[in-house]
Amino acid sequence: MSATKKKNSENSTKPKLQKFLADCGVCSRRKGEEMIGNAEVTINGEIASLGVRVDPNKDIVKLNGKRIQAFRQETLTLLVNKPKGFTCSNSDEHADRLIFELLEAKHRKYRLFCAGRLDLESQGMVILTNDGNLAHRLTHPSQGVRKKYQVEINQPLEQEHFYKLLEGIEEGGEFIRLDEIRAKSGNPIGSSKLEIILGHGKKREIRRAFGFFRYRIRKLRRIAIGGLSLGKTPLGHYRELENKEIDLLFPK
Repeated sequence: MSATKKKNSENSTKPKLQKFLADCGVCSRRKGEEMIGNAEVTINGEIASLGVRVDPNKDIVKLNGKRIQAFRQETLTLLVNKPKGFTCSNSDEHADRLIFELLEAKHRKYRLFCAGRLDLESQGMVILTNDGNLAHRLTHPSQGVRKKYQVEINQPLEQEHFYKLLEGIEEGGEFIRLDEIRAKSGNPIGSSKLEIILGHGKKREIRRAFGFFRYRIRKLRRIAIGGLSLGKTPLGHYRELENKEIDLLFPK
């Protein structure tokens, strides 16, 4: 084997930096890419670039000056029924309460992060994990993971707005759309209690979509991700997920 081929082979076995951060339980891959882009990560004293590969046994990786040790905890994935008023973040100086405060002490020792968030005023199903690959699959649009929400708006949905929400609108410089709009009554037009399906997830997308047409959201609750539902997990409580339940999160 030539020296060039040998070097390329060795490099291919090394993880990319964003995957390394996720494997260490620091953050999701997408968040890692954001931190690398913001020059928060260094390798051997040099500012790291996106996509660079690292040798966990030799390279010194630091995040904001603090070294990231190459270790793997036991994999843990939790389903949390988040109440309103809790922020989906590991740390936020402006937040009154963080979702991780809902965890028992035995689970707080894990370096978990949110694999998909809910805003402060929303409640329902949130997945916490230290599995970087799982978080990446749950949050990356290419995976097509569908999420189901119960939404109550302040007035009946008009027919014109129903079709425009499905077609998509330009809001805040972004194209946003709802994949499906349903109602228990059968016809969502004229109903204020709706079920929304999204196969993607931009920040506050449902609130922004309805707000574009001057609807106020009275209640927003995520009840399912993929084929896994919130079930009977009480508000403010959580449970560990088994592998067979994790499999249900993804389309077959």
